[in-house]
Amino acid sequence: MRRVAGFHVETIGSGPRVVFVHGSGNATGAWASQRELHDRFTLVLPARTGYPPNPPLETIDFERQAQELTPLLAGRAHLVGHSYGAVIALLMAGGSVEQVRSLVVSEPPAFGVATEDPSVADLVGDLRRLFEPGMSDPAEHLRRFVALVGVELDIPEPLPPEMERMVRAAMAERPPWEAQIPFATLREAGIPTLVVSGGHLRAFDVVADVIADRLGARRAVVAGRGHGIPSAPGYNETLTAFLESV
Repeated sequence: MRRVAGFHVETIGSGPRVVFVHGSGNATGAWASQRELHDRFTLVLPARTGYPPNPPLETIDFERQAQELTPLLAGRAHLVGHSYGAVIALLMAGGSVEQVRSLVVSEPPAFGVATEDPSVADLVGDLRRLFEPGMSDPAEHLRRFVALVGVELDIPEPLPPEMERMVRAAMAERPPWEAQIPFATLREAGIPTLVVSGGHLRAFDVVADVIADRLGARRAVVAGRGHGIPSAPGYNETLTAFLESV
C-alpha cells in the first residue's frame, strides 16, 4: 500500500485498470471478494481520507473526496463504487468523463433523486435521526446503521479500536442525499454504466431505478447479502461480464 496525495492506495494485478471506491465501513476489506479478479484487471483500491489507515477527519465530504480520488482515473479507468462510495463515483465520473471507461455503482444512497417516494423519505428520516448531533457511542451507531441499511454484520463488544475508528469516520460523513448527481453531463458523455441493487430494501431499489433511467444505464439486481453487494453471490460475475463487454 502506498500513500498518494494524503491517502493510502493499494494496487494489485494486471490488465485494464479498475478504481474501486468503498462505502461507509471497512476501507481495507470492503473489496476483499474482488481480489480474486487481479488476474484479469489491475485493481486500484484507495482508502478514502478519514478512514484507517489514513488519519481521522472531523468531517468527510463526498464532493471533496471525489476531487481527491479523481487523479486515480488518469489514463482512463473503469470506476466502481459501492454505497457512499457509489455517490462519490458518480461525482468523479461527472467531473472527469473523458477518463472513465465505464461506471458501476451499487446502491448509491443518493436519496435526493427520489425523495417523493415514501420508502425513500422514511429511510432518510431514520438516517437523519441516527446522524443527529449527540449520538456519540460508535457501537450503538453501528448497530442502528446496519439495521437500517440492511447489512449482515457481527458486531463485537467492545468494538476493536480499528473498527471504532471506521465507525467514527462514517459518523463524520456529510449526508449523501445532499449530493447533486450530474445526470445531464453523464448522459451526454455516454459512459457505459451499470446500476446494481441488492433487492432487499425498496428505497435502494427505487433510487437505483431512477438513476438507471436518467442515465440510460444497464440495471442489475444481485441478491443474497443485502446492502453488502460486493460480497454477494454472483457479483463478481456480473461485474466482470459488464467490464469486459465495454
